[in-house]
Amino acid sequence: LMNSQMKNHTRDKSFHCDICGKAFSLRVNLNGHIKNHTGEKNFRCGQCGKAFSLKGTLKKHMKIHTGEKNVHCALCGKAFSRKGTLNSHMKIHTGEKSFCCDVCGKSFSLKSNFNKHVNLHTGEKCSWCDPCGKTFTSMAQLNHHMRIHTVQKPFGCGICGTSFSSKQGIKTHMKIHTE
Repeated sequence: LMNSQMKNHTRDKSFHCDICGKAFSLRVNLNGHIKNHTGEKNFRCGQCGKAFSLKGTLKKHMKIHTGEKNVHCALCGKAFSRKGTLNSHMKIHTGEKSFCCDVCGKSFSLKSNFNKHVNLHTGEKCSWCDPCGKTFTSMAQLNHHMRIHTVQKPFGCGICGTSFSSKQGIKTHMKIHTE
């Protein structure tokens, strides 16, 4: 296994993108990359309708709907759906802050938090909902919003069983049981 991994790292990158010059060791990776430039998106999510260039990206996206989180942090136990997200999370434990705001100098461990912060300065809304067109300043807000389209209600009442799409919904509901 180690030899095959080393071959991947030492393999010549002889397939070049004519548009941006990025190099790949496998033609299939170049072909997938080119779809980023052409905008071709042949893989559509059956739950929310979002389209993707690569089948693998659609599979990763589906974890939003299934809630699958099979990668865990060894330090705090938090679960993630992707290894890349875990790697970003680890910066919280190490204290590494690689992302610095040019406007105010504030620094961040996670690129996602940095991007959200920069959007506060610019007011830019970079995430949009394909089904309804609503825009959001973060992916977290979009993912939360998507529950209205996918009818996901992960917050269930332990007393009566009623389910809600948001924490605020369950909090408000719980008041009827305490009155």
